Amino acid sequence: MGLRGEISQRQRRFGEELQRLRLAAGLSAPEAGALVGMKSPAVSHTEAGRTGLNQERLGIWLDAYGCEDPVYRAKLADMGRRTGKGWWSEFADRVPDLALDLAETEDSAALIDNYETFYVPGLLQVRAYAEAIYEDAHRDRKLDVEAEIDFRINRQRILTDLPRREFRFVIHETALRLRFPGDAVMRAQLAHLLEVSELPNVTIQVLPFTALKKPPHTGQFLLLDPGAADLSTIVVDHPSHTEYLGDRHSIETYRRTFNKLCDLALSPIDTGQSSLALSSSRDSWGLIRHLLYLLQT
Repeated sequence: MGLRGEISQRQRRFGEELQRLRLAAGLSAPEAGALVGMKSPAVSHTEAGRTGLNQERLGIWLDAYGCEDPVYRAKLADMGRRTGKGWWSEFADRVPDLALDLAETEDSAALIDNYETFYVPGLLQVRAYAEAIYEDAHRDRKLDVEAEIDFRINRQRILTDLPRREFRFVIHETALRLRFPGDAVMRAQLAHLLEVSELPNVTIQVLPFTALKKPPHTGQFLLLDPGAADLSTIVVDHPSHTEYLGDRHSIETYRRTFNKLCDLALSPIDTGQSSLALSSSRDSWGLIRHLLYLLQT
């Protein structure tokens, strides 16, 4: 995986949205260009994410395309206005493109939904757990492992950064029982999950082995919603690459899938309940506490 190229995921997505809107409006590239004083090749470069678009031209296009949703318009304008610079920029020569793209996409999200099957979500990992994951990883390519780990830990700042984002995590019980990092690290990791679950903007649920229905999805995925559902991005990890999806069908499918996973999973902790109420029903907090107890020495 190479380092960051000329076109970021944000730029690609911005261009794809412009092209989708134009085609839905039934306009050709030359027709769209004529509206804002651009030639057809310039329109193509903009829709490919290779060049930006000023706010005035964007507004003219959105009017011509019949886009009236004020929230969508504002979020799309923000996507096009962003510079791509942030805390992640200091890692630009040390981590792969996909890591930088992920951090930038997370930074613009208002809601982040994450389903994980075999590992604790990256945003919830303690450093020793992350180190155990990277211990045998990426042997087929040169990689600054320390930079990758530092980057992953830095991503976690968005859990408490302002403005506050909402996070929903569904973690399969498998991820909480795997002991590859060692018992001491898993104890620290499980304790950290209990701690983070008390943040007011974080919901953690466990999908247990005892779920009475099969999960609607077998692999992990991340859904990042910037506050306009149609501009959401789905991130799916594959063994050889990371895939970014932004088409309407994928967004709707993965959102329904995540909601079904939430329904199947154990209920999250209610910090307003009494300790007696907590012990009277099976929930995600109770299962994590039980697994933590099993690792006590």
